[in-house]
Amino acid sequence: MISIEEAFIVLKPLAIFIMGMVIYSVFIFHFYRYLARKDIIRLDLERYNTASLSWLKKFISVIFYIIKYILLVPLIIFFWFGILTLFLSFLSKESVVSHILLVSMAVIGATRIAAYYNEALSTDLAKMLPFALLGVYIVDVSFFSFSDSLLLMYQMPGQVEMMAYYLIFVIVLEFFLRVAYSLLRLVVKKT
Repeated sequence: MISIEEAFIVLKPLAIFIMGMVIYSVFIFHFYRYLARKDIIRLDLERYNTASLSWLKKFISVIFYIIKYILLVPLIIFFWFGILTLFLSFLSKESVVSHILLVSMAVIGATRIAAYYNEALSTDLAKMLPFALLGVYIVDVSFFSFSDSLLLMYQMPGQVEMMAYYLIFVIVLEFFLRVAYSLLRLVVKKT
């Protein structure tokens, strides 16, 4: 007969494994759905633009545009980059921090570009790598090492310069994509 203590010892790793998979899956579910949208922020700042003078109204619109697309959106994208990097640090066999950062930013950048082309493609792209990593982890649990993952986390502060370059890249990329998309819409409307 199995005692409660023995059952607990056997079931504890199973419960931890299930909870880890659920937490990761819920994160990825929200991550890819959120990041894959062309308009990450559904924030209508124009409703606060109550200026009566047309030049002032346009000026305030430009300020709101800059706040939304040059400041807020890149910061949100960079936040998701940080979270994805954290998860990849725990699930990846890769032990070089710069490679993990590169892969994380590549997923984010490719997803953002695809979002302006087709949001369905962007959605598939955003969830592909994270769920593939989960699949690899499930098939081969033996490569996971909590201590190695923590060591990678301790190395992250040494990569601040690289992360700053990535943040600047995200700002420029999002600005370029938004301007190109706006110009394309303007040209299409005129024809």
